[in-house]
Amino acid sequence: MANVPTSVKDAVLRRVADALLGDARATILEANARDMAGGEEQGLSSAMLDRLRLDGARLDGIAKGLADVIALPDPVGVEREKKTLPNGVEISRMRVPLGLVGIIYESRPNVTIDAAALTLKSGNAVILRGGKEAFQSNRAFASVFDHALEAEGLPPAAVTLLPTTDRRATLALIQQTGVVDVVIPRGGEGLMHFVSENARVPVLQHFKGVCHVYVDASADLTMATRIVLNSKVQRPGVCNALETLLVDARVADAFLPAVAKELIAAGVTLRGDAAVCARVPQAEPATDADWDTEYLDLVLSIAVVDGLEPALAHVAQHGSGHTECIVTADTEQAERWLHEVDASLVLVNASTRFNDGGELGLGAEIGISTTKLHAYGPMGLEELCSSKWVGRGTGQIRG
Repeated sequence: MANVPTSVKDAVLRRVADALLGDARATILEANARDMAGGEEQGLSSAMLDRLRLDGARLDGIAKGLADVIALPDPVGVEREKKTLPNGVEISRMRVPLGLVGIIYESRPNVTIDAAALTLKSGNAVILRGGKEAFQSNRAFASVFDHALEAEGLPPAAVTLLPTTDRRATLALIQQTGVVDVVIPRGGEGLMHFVSENARVPVLQHFKGVCHVYVDASADLTMATRIVLNSKVQRPGVCNALETLLVDARVADAFLPAVAKELIAAGVTLRGDAAVCARVPQAEPATDADWDTEYLDLVLSIAVVDGLEPALAHVAQHGSGHTECIVTADTEQAERWLHEVDASLVLVNASTRFNDGGELGLGAEIGISTTKLHAYGPMGLEELCSSKWVGRGTGQIRG
C-alpha cells in the first residue's frame, strides 16, 4: 500500500464517493435503519442516536469529505528539511506511512469511511473495529470500500472491518505486537482506559472532550451567546461540543440569565455552582464530578470565576486537552489564553465545534489526538505518516 500511485488511490476514493451518492445509498440507509432500531431498543440517548443516524444529507457530506481527501496532496514520499552536509551528502526527511493502523471506535458509522479514506491515501492499511450499535452500517460501508479496492486492482484486505462485536477482538487487536504498528481508539472513557491498560502496541489516544468556553469581562455578550449556543447545541453528542461554560463574575449578572434562557429553550439542562444557581433558578447544583464529565448530551456545567487566572486554573485542572475557547475583546487576555492553555485547539472568539479535520482544511480526520506523540489535534493525512531520513551521496565515507 505504501507504493500505490496517487492516481490509483484517488480512483478508489472516487468509486466510493460515487457509490454513496448512487448504487449503495439505499443499502447503507437500510442497514443504518436496522442499527437505529436496535439503538432505540437499547435505550440510547437522543445524542447517541444522533451520532448513529445516517440520512441522505449525511451521506452527501461523507461523499464531499472523500472529494476533499482526493483534492489533498499525497503526503507519501514528500521530502522536507533538505540540506547538504559539509561533506556534500544531501539529507532530507521523507514522509512514510505508519503501516498497519488499528482504529477502534464507537457509535459513528461515518468513521468507517473517514478512517478508510485517510489510511488509504496516506499509504497505510487499516483494521477497523467498530461499535456494536453501528455494526450493520459499518458492514455496508466496508463492503463499498472492498468493491472499490478490488475494481482498482488493490487487495480488499487493505481495509478490513473485524466481523464481530466481541470485545475479545479488541483485546486481540491491541496486543498484535510486530503486526499492528499503531492503534487509535475513539470512544468513551471505558474504551480509552481498556485500550491504555491492555495495549502492547503504540496508542494514539482520542480521549474525551471536556471542552470549555470562558466569557471574559470584555466580551461582546451577543457574540458570546452565539458561540455558546453553537458549541453546545449544534451537535451535543460529539467530542468538540461544549461541556463547561466559565463566566467572569463582572458580567455574570448581565450574561447568565440571558444565555441560560436561550440554552433552556434549546433543551439544555444546566448544572451550576452556587453563584450560577443564585442567578439562574432553573440550574441544578453541580457536583464535583460534573466538572470532569463529557456529557455528550444536552447538559452543560457552568461556573462563575473571578477573572482570567481562575479560568486558566479551572481549565488546567479539568480540561482534557481537546478544545478551549475564550470570548474576549481584550487582545492581551486573548494572547495569554492562546499561549497558556494546553489543548489541541485553543480558540479566541470562535465555536469549539471548529476542532474538526474538515473545518481545519485536513479533509476528513482519523480522530482528534489529545496526546502529543506524535500528533496533537485532528489527525489528517500528514499525521498518518511518520518520517525517515534519506541521504544521497557521491561516495563519501566517515573519517
